[in-house]
This record gives sequence, structure tokens and C-alpha cells, in this order.
Amino acid sequence: MTPTADDATIDLTTTELRAVTGYAVACARPALAIFEASRQADRRPRAALEAAQAFAAGGSRTKALRDVAWAAQRAYGAARDAGQEAEGEAARAAVAAAGAAFLHPLAKATQVWHLLGSAAHAARAFECAAGDERTVGAEHVARALDLAGPVVVDVLSRYPAAPSGRGRTGELLRSLDTALRRGATAG
Repeated sequence: MTPTADDATIDLTTTELRAVTGYAVACARPALAIFEASRQADRRPRAALEAAQAFAAGGSRTKALRDVAWAAQRAYGAARDAGQEAEGEAARAAVAAAGAAFLHPLAKATQVWHLLGSAAHAARAFECAAGDERTVGAEHVARALDLAGPVVVDVLSRYPAAPSGRGRTGELLRSLDTALRRGATAG
């Protein structure tokens, strides 16, 4: 059987996965305040961030990490169903941070969501909380750009550019993706 582009794989080490996950947590954590301000009793996004941080700090990548990510996804659904877009996006940032630990070594553009999704969802949460003010999202993208260390940029550079679609959150993701790649080649 002849390998296809879908079969292409990326070399990833556990150390790199920990760096990517730590970055994702750092990007998502500021948005947690948006979620918790109106949904104080719901600890699911916080639990997802804490579990992701534990993995980034050297813990095991276990089913428990997946479980808290799925729980945070349900917190997103509850916020969405309540018409709380900013809170929902903040919960999705936590889901993405936990999901970063499960970045697949597949050379597919969709994997960029595992790398940068927490930053994009957090940026969108800040925009929504500010009355859909796009400059607020751009400011969070700039902070996420500053947080990205060389390991994160190196891992990102092994993947195709971010895919199209997914509305405003996708635009924020592609903005960050482009800026990180430009910085990687500029220096």
C-alpha cells in the first residue's frame, strides 16, 4: 500500500507534549475567570486545567485527563444552552488545554486546534465578554504569541497551517498560527 498525505506522521516527544500542554493551560487560564464569574459552582473547566497542568508538570497522561476534558466539554454545553457565549468559550479553552496533551502525531491541519485552540477560544471568550469587541480578542492573541516558547513554535512548524472555518474563533486561531510561523522564520 502506498502511503498518502493522510498517513504522514510527526515526531513528538513526551517533553514536547508537556510543553505544548503547559502553553495551552497558560493561554486558557485567564479566561477561567469569565466562566467562574457566572457559573461559580461549576468546577469542571478548572478541573480540566488543573489536570492538564499536572501532565505538563510531569504527571501521567491518563484516562482521568480525558474524563475531565469531557466534563469541561459538558460545562461548555451547559453555558451555551444558557445563552452564555463568553462562558462557553472559556470552558472550551479549558477543554482545548486538556486536549493538548493528546496532540496526535498526524500531519493534518486540524491538529493545530490541539496546539492553539485554547488560545483561540480564550481570545473569543474575552471578545464576547467585552460585547464582541474584536480588539480584545486580538490583545489575547498577542499575549498568546508572547507565551509561546521555542518548543511550541517548533512543534507547530511541523504541522500544516491551520484549517479554514469555525467562524470567529477560527479566525483568531489562524491569526495566531500565522504570527507564530512568521516569527519562527523571521529569526
